[in-house]
Amino acid sequence: MQPSNEQDRAKWAAGTAVIDAYIRDGMKLGLGSGTTSHWFVRALGEAVSNGLNVVGVPTSTGTRDLALEVGVPLTTLAEVGRLDLTVDGADEIDPAGHMIKGGGACLLWERIIADTSNKVVCVVDEGKVVDQLGKFPLPIEVVQYEWQATERAISSLLDELGQPGVKLTRREKDGGPLVTDSGNFIVDAHLEAIKDPIALDSQLNWIPGVVENGLFTGIAAEVVIGRADGSHDIRDVSATRSARPSTRGR
Repeated sequence: MQPSNEQDRAKWAAGTAVIDAYIRDGMKLGLGSGTTSHWFVRALGEAVSNGLNVVGVPTSTGTRDLALEVGVPLTTLAEVGRLDLTVDGADEIDPAGHMIKGGGACLLWERIIADTSNKVVCVVDEGKVVDQLGKFPLPIEVVQYEWQATERAISSLLDELGQPGVKLTRREKDGGPLVTDSGNFIVDAHLEAIKDPIALDSQLNWIPGVVENGLFTGIAAEVVIGRADGSHDIRDVSATRSARPSTRGR
């Protein structure tokens, strides 16, 4: 499969650049979700067919299916423990490396895999790089039980953090609520601009009913930015602070 438009060519440039820059024989890899990550998985499959010896843990059923299709051997965290590297995309990323993820509703699995990785590299096309996060709605994964109460608590927290009146919508698909791979709902917060990503990321998950949120602060060590002309840049964001004490060993 070859990229057919400028955005796909930029995603392809980012995803394929990772192979030469980071991937080594014997690695245990986290395989991200989303279109840019899937270009990486396709390139990884080609490298495996040429003799590369790696195993991967997918962050979604979609990535699992693609990896099997292109011949990337899969494993589980139960079998391998920590991962050497995770390669994943973002819906938005700011200059510090803070990200919004979860446009594909895979944020919980993505977070689990990122947190068990020694290093996380984010791959994006140049259109995903923003000065301030928030134009892309922030996904918040919530349990189905009494989800409206969880939504009200999210609204109250946003009020307390100086972002009152934020529109919250339960994500829909095919005429009904979208259900994640883990059986939960997604509530999207239409913030427009996130004033303090660290404060929001550190407090959202304390709300009963919130399983995970799509603010990934200080997790990526490096960002690979692809362009439509086939070029790419690699930016070091490893000095950025994370809201989560569990983020280790980047």
